[in-house]
Amino acid sequence: MANLFTQRVIELISRIPEGKVATYGSIASYAGNRSGARQVARILHSSSEKHDLPWHRVINRVGKIALPEGQGKLQRLLLEEEGVIFKNGRVDLEKYLWQPENPPDTTPEADSIAHSILWPKEEDF
Repeated sequence: MANLFTQRVIELISRIPEGKVATYGSIASYAGNRSGARQVARILHSSSEKHDLPWHRVINRVGKIALPEGQGKLQRLLLEEEGVIFKNGRVDLEKYLWQPENPPDTTPEADSIAHSILWPKEEDF
C-alpha cells in the first residue's frame, strides 16, 4: 500500500483539469511536503500508467517541461491540444497554474487519523 504522501500526490494529480498545469513543487506542497518535488516526479514516473494520471499536466516551477526531448515533445503536444499556450518554451503559470479548491488536509491531526485508518494496529481488530 502506498504511503500517505504518495496517495495524496496521486489524488491531486488526478484532479488537475484539462487546460491547466501544476508544478512538481506545488503538488508536493499541497500533499504535505514542501521539499518533495523530486518525490512527485518519481511517483509520476512509477504510477502514471497504473492510476491513469494526467502526467503531462505537471511541469517544473518555471513553467517548462522537465522531461527529455522525446517525452517532452509529447508532453508539449498534449498540453497544446488542451489549449495550453507556450511562449519561449514556457507556460504562463499566472494563467494556467491549477490550485485545488480543497487540498488534502495535511495537519498533524489529519495525518494521525489517516495513518490510523490506513495502517491500524493489531489491537484495533
